[in-house]
Amino acid sequence: MKVAVLVSGGVDSSVALYRLREEGHDLCAFYLKIWLEDDVAHLGDCPWETDLTFVRDVCAALDVPLRIVSLQREYWDNVVQYTIDEVQAGRTPNPDIFCNHLIKFGKFYERIGDEFDAVATGHYARKRVVEGVHQLCCAEDPRKDQTYFLAHLTQEQLRRALFPIGSLPKAEVRALAERVGLPTATRRDSQGICFLGTIRFSEFIAHHLGERRGELIEFESGERKGFHRGYWYFTIGQRHGIGLHGGPWYVVRRDVEGNRVYISRQYHSSAIQRNRFRAEGLHWISGYRPPLYGDVELRVKVRHGEHAYGARVAFAADGSADVRLDSDDQGLAAGQFAVFYDQDLCLGSGVIVTDGAQPLAPS
Repeated sequence: MKVAVLVSGGVDSSVALYRLREEGHDLCAFYLKIWLEDDVAHLGDCPWETDLTFVRDVCAALDVPLRIVSLQREYWDNVVQYTIDEVQAGRTPNPDIFCNHLIKFGKFYERIGDEFDAVATGHYARKRVVEGVHQLCCAEDPRKDQTYFLAHLTQEQLRRALFPIGSLPKAEVRALAERVGLPTATRRDSQGICFLGTIRFSEFIAHHLGERRGELIEFESGERKGFHRGYWYFTIGQRHGIGLHGGPWYVVRRDVEGNRVYISRQYHSSAIQRNRFRAEGLHWISGYRPPLYGDVELRVKVRHGEHAYGARVAFAADGSADVRLDSDDQGLAAGQFAVFYDQDLCLGSGVIVTDGAQPLAPS
């Protein structure tokens, strides 16, 4: 096949490129320039130049042509602005999900048109086709599985997607890179949000939203315990950075209109319910809702990582779902994505619209 391979300067995409070359495909590597250095350069160093150096070295070593595609404005409009808006609205954004859906498998698809048969990435995920339906499946390495970030893809996007390293454990990817002498073999994995690089998220938010003094309120008593510099600096379940004695204190709720942050020392007690939420805007990768009836047992992830909860999910006629996890979660928050699984099959996703910290109903 003629394959466009998205490379980032990391070991995962480098090994994906190598494996496809060994299979004999007609390849072209693409580096997506999404960093808006003019907008955030004063906050820290621009990481894309170092990334691009590694990309060029890998492509030279594998004798694969490289194209650099600028999607900076598209990334700002679809991912960065979404992130700022969600934080300002008191919700917890997930820019990586939108980056994959709207940029890597969205705007980039539009840019290359029909020139390539498929687009490959270094994501840890697998796919299969069952009765003409393309299915997204968990990676062989559960610790590195990235289906959570891919759960908003459409059938058309998944149809053209390739995940060459989804069947490999991370250790084997590293070992393969070292064995064939890839320049990225020992490079550390990137952490955090890709468009921020080494910049702290709090610094980025401070630049765009500033500060606004508000009250810290004890959840159970309603008493004011102190002040904060803006509800947007806090997430549900947060423990550090509250700045009060007599803790530990945990954030359990944010009042956007009143700019109040509710905190509790009883976060892990039965006084706060942290295992139920409603999800809306349900998206099914197959293109249609799976044949599920009534309350069903599924696996649910509420953030990227190995852990998935067992959950009872009740689908409503309005397209939402009420979810009850089999145990409490540390930080359920509105705006997060809940991703639904049937065994190793990633079914789709929905957005959490209610915070997990709710007072228990009277018995």
